[in-house]
Amino acid sequence: MTTGFKHLVFPFVILGLAIPAQPISAQSDQTDNKQAPTQTAPDDKPPTPAKQAEKDRKRRDRALEKELASPYKKWLEEDVVYIITPEERGAFLRLQTNEEREQFIEQFWLRRNPDPDSPENTFKEEHYRRIAYTNEHYASGIPGWKTDRGRIYIMWGPPDEVESHPSGGSYERPSSEGGGETSTYPFEDWRYRYLEGIGNDVNLEFVDPTMTGEFHLTMDPSEKDALLYVPGAGLTMMESMGLASKTSRFDNTDGTHLAQPLGGQPESYEEFTRLELYAKIQQAPPVKFKDLEAVVTSRLVRNQVSFDYRFDFLRITSDTVLVPISIQIPNRQMSFQEKEGVQSATMNLFARITTLSGRIVQTFEDTIKQDVPSALLQQSLKNHSIYQKAVPLSPGLYRLDIVLKDVNSGNVGVVNTRLGVPHYEDEKLSSSSLILADQIQRVSAHDIGLGQFVLGDVKVRPKMDSTFASNEHLGIFLQVYNLKVDDKTHRPDAAVEYRVMKEKNPTPVLKLNESGDQLGERGEELTLEKALTLGALAPGKYKLEVQITDNLSKEVITPTADFTVKAPTQ
Repeated sequence: MTTGFKHLVFPFVILGLAIPAQPISAQSDQTDNKQAPTQTAPDDKPPTPAKQAEKDRKRRDRALEKELASPYKKWLEEDVVYIITPEERGAFLRLQTNEEREQFIEQFWLRRNPDPDSPENTFKEEHYRRIAYTNEHYASGIPGWKTDRGRIYIMWGPPDEVESHPSGGSYERPSSEGGGETSTYPFEDWRYRYLEGIGNDVNLEFVDPTMTGEFHLTMDPSEKDALLYVPGAGLTMMESMGLASKTSRFDNTDGTHLAQPLGGQPESYEEFTRLELYAKIQQAPPVKFKDLEAVVTSRLVRNQVSFDYRFDFLRITSDTVLVPISIQIPNRQMSFQEKEGVQSATMNLFARITTLSGRIVQTFEDTIKQDVPSALLQQSLKNHSIYQKAVPLSPGLYRLDIVLKDVNSGNVGVVNTRLGVPHYEDEKLSSSSLILADQIQRVSAHDIGLGQFVLGDVKVRPKMDSTFASNEHLGIFLQVYNLKVDDKTHRPDAAVEYRVMKEKNPTPVLKLNESGDQLGERGEELTLEKALTLGALAPGKYKLEVQITDNLSKEVITPTADFTVKAPTQ
């Protein structure tokens, strides 16, 4: 992108005046005739700690930017490059996972939404409309969004007034530029009545001195003068009357080649006023809805209850997925109060699922209670309270907000996370989430599909931390979809192999196989319920692989899950 400095020569450096160092004459020591040590030039001084830290930060940011995945890099370098603040940019580069990046992007647009309660984000819609407009109207060998006019239009919107000279030509100067007639390059003057953070009556000029259609923002009103370097041509009023010389324009020390004005010079032409405007107009516009700092502060103060959560996915139809949302609270995080020999704790739960545009899809509220005899309270504090709500959702990307409030203490816990519900393709072998459970049991006929942890006719309570004692059973629950059915037997033909791997060892430490006869398939869907005995496994970290092979379609899938084995419980 070109800038307004293209044809300017400044006697100073912006962001701090660089005054040329005065020559230093060498002096000799008259007593011992030794040469004086050479003085270090100012530029050779080691950087201050603050400057060095800033240089290191920028270097780290550049390295992190190179590592970004393509869609996030494009979002940062194209979509929001002009409107993201330096603080936001630095925070985004330091995110570790794509889930965190998705959350950041969602919050980025929410912060700028003039109506946060509306399902539409008018700011986001207007931003992308501006990008499309600039690409259509300001392209000049480079995309319109990369040009100076495109940049200003995207950041600040359409100007209130535009004076356009697309072909240049004859031009009568205003008195502030010395009056008189000259010929100009193509140029445009934009006027904004008011810009947030800059002020009233903001005037910008874009010039195309190369006649290629690429207008760049200039700080020198004389840059549009095509006859500036032609002796005796394009004279001002005073120059044409012999009261001033055209060559004196090149003696200016303010970075312009303006002639002496007729009358007073407007404040907007003052040297530092122009510099200040040029700097401010290229900074990201201020965010009107600055809730991020308040949210962060609130979380630091109020997020006093820690809890675990997980969500699983089970296909209902091709367009609907059952999403069990499990929440586990350590009992030590709950405040107990005694009444008649019983210690009681109560947590109020509120959860909301919304689309990324802000439309509310589902909310649920509930109460989680824990009552224990006073004599068993200390033992109970080592355990957890677990809750589950199963929600049917369409495939897509959502935001999940969970808030827990301890009724006795008033402490609050908050989680905001991305919820990506997968799409199950027809005819393609696939599976539900692989759930490792500490309890899998059949339910009675009248409880099918009802209550917490019930998936169909089975109660499956997930082990949230995936840690099992070696004298416990590891429960496995998995549904398999789209098995191919033989046209003659009307049955699928599948095989399942369970493999337990220890750390990076490729050889399974435990392996079990099940054939079609043992599985008892029912059509194209198969439900696996298995309990593995862990007694032969030493304490440590393991990975479970469940390989499902469809012998008819020759498709293979291998869902996996990590788990930990600990010493046997007493």
